[in-house]
Amino acid sequence: MSKAFTKESDADDDDAEPGSAPPLPAGGKNYITPQGYARLRAELIDLMDVERPKVVEAVHWAAKNGDRSENGDYLYGKKRLREIDRRIRFLTKRLEIAEVTDPAVHHGRDQIFFGATVRYADETGDERELTIMGIDEADSAHGQVSWISPIARALLKQREGDVVRLATPGGVHDIEILSVSYPPPVG
Repeated sequence: MSKAFTKESDADDDDAEPGSAPPLPAGGKNYITPQGYARLRAELIDLMDVERPKVVEAVHWAAKNGDRSENGDYLYGKKRLREIDRRIRFLTKRLEIAEVTDPAVHHGRDQIFFGATVRYADETGDERELTIMGIDEADSAHGQVSWISPIARALLKQREGDVVRLATPGGVHDIEILSVSYPPPVG
């Protein structure tokens, strides 16, 4: 059968970033804080201006050393170059559709919007704190959740003192919003 009529998956050409942020909801915006946007942009510039040229130089050097099929430097360099190019495409697409939203504009409010740091208590009285961030910048290890997460969706537009019903795989739980804060405006 002709190769033109078969569909082969080539994982190296896939634009999906392994281990990266989940896809955006259909029709949704890619909200991100100014700091998150700056971090992604800095990573993109570093990949294009520093990392990629180094790898290209290493691959060029390795290619001059003869048989490429058994040349580990060449093979690893080509693989690394594909990884860098995939990350560059991913970052470029995400930055193009980014909607930079500064949470400081809500400073002093008690209603929950993007960028809010929320302290809440569950039914057992355990208190937790989280910050609602963009998909590409949220880090659960630092108490940050993306704005599309179930808990963020339940909390958005609620106010201090409200009790919110949160549906989880373990059942429906009531959580009470204890406090809402935003970073102060810069300048």
